Amino acid sequence: MNKISLKIGLLFFLAICILEGISMLLLHNNIIHSRVHEELSALQTRGNNHRDVLEASFQEDTVMHIAMMEARTDTQVVLTRPDGSIYMSSNKVTDEMKRIMKSKPKRVPHEGAILEEDWKQAANIASVSPVIINQKIAGYVYMFQTTQKIKDLISGLNQHFLLASLLSLIFMIIIIIFLTRVVTLPLIKMSEATKRISKGDLSVSLPKLAKDEIGDLGEAIKVLANDLEMLKNERNEFLASISHELRTPLTYIKGYADIARRKDTNSEDKDNYLEIIHEESVKLSKLVKELFHLAKLDENSFSIEKKEVQLLPYFQTIIEKVAPAFRENKMTILLECRDHLYARIDPTRFEQVILNLLDNARKYSEPNTKIIVSVHQVNGKVHIKIQDEGKGIPESDLPRIFERFYRVDKSRTRSLGGSGLGLSIVKQLVEAHGGTIQVTSSPNAGTTFDIFL
Repeated sequence: MNKISLKIGLLFFLAICILEGISMLLLHNNIIHSRVHEELSALQTRGNNHRDVLEASFQEDTVMHIAMMEARTDTQVVLTRPDGSIYMSSNKVTDEMKRIMKSKPKRVPHEGAILEEDWKQAANIASVSPVIINQKIAGYVYMFQTTQKIKDLISGLNQHFLLASLLSLIFMIIIIIFLTRVVTLPLIKMSEATKRISKGDLSVSLPKLAKDEIGDLGEAIKVLANDLEMLKNERNEFLASISHELRTPLTYIKGYADIARRKDTNSEDKDNYLEIIHEESVKLSKLVKELFHLAKLDENSFSIEKKEVQLLPYFQTIIEKVAPAFRENKMTILLECRDHLYARIDPTRFEQVILNLLDNARKYSEPNTKIIVSVHQVNGKVHIKIQDEGKGIPESDLPRIFERFYRVDKSRTRSLGGSGLGLSIVKQLVEAHGGTIQVTSSPNAGTTFDIFL
């Protein structure tokens, strides 16, 4: 049996044993007390009946009739005079009976009294009833009953209780085994599943569980396994992409460096090759920098220091930085933003978001097109829209453009070469500001990025 099954089973067993033991003990004591009380009450009532007969007719025939009647039962009657001397007895009076009769109180109520009720130690239980004629004590009726009858009754009752306890114990063990299996079987399967997960096997399957805490735990393990499987796949893709992204510029650098080192390479070609090496080194440096940013974003080790920023001069400054690159490509960049519009942002990190989106718009737009940056306030939120007239993004690629190393252009040419990390960084920075980013696009109709802060 599994350890947890044994523990739960033992806990159930001990709890039920204690509960049943206390219940049985209380029930046993109550039944014994009730039965003894019934015997004592019956004995006292029998004595009172004889007393009533004698009070109605205190004659020798009546006394003898009572003696003869009790001689054939398991009880014994003794009639004494007021001074305590024995007038009649249905059987031999023992020393213990005499001792009990001597313990009679001086004043006995007319309804009688119990003189001996210790059925465990004494040989007899006893009662006394006074016979009153003409308002005077004419004698006392003593009733005795051997305690063996009560002991036999209690012995039989104990046997029944013992049998009931054994049957309850067997039934309880069966129920506990069943319950522990029902409770622990899903836990055992979950334990096995987590062990498989720890060994790298993420293809775990659990049986359909009930809608309770154990079921919730099972669902959490399934979700964990699926998330780990996704993370594993993303990690593999991430490593493969990093390997490819690093290999490409390194291949260029090594290849052109080898050519530039040849003695037969003229100075003009050598300068051209060195320029390519420089470009690829810059790209490699940018890739490492973006990877560093992503690592900090993943670990939440970067800080967002928000401050109230007036957006019109903020965006004007950014556009002035990128305007030369757009003019070189014969593109127009326009800004639509009213004055006195503010937002709480980290100026440095949010500038990285805008520059990344504008750089994408420049790369994938044709000459003589325009890029519009519009900033508005809608329903208490700041809405930033960056819209271009470029080649657009195919509908099938839209859901994945924020994934790391995902590129719509799979050619990875040097002219459009990017790392595929920019939009992933953009999304995480926007979310770090408490905002959201959306994208809409149509092939050859342009792309629009909407940021809501």
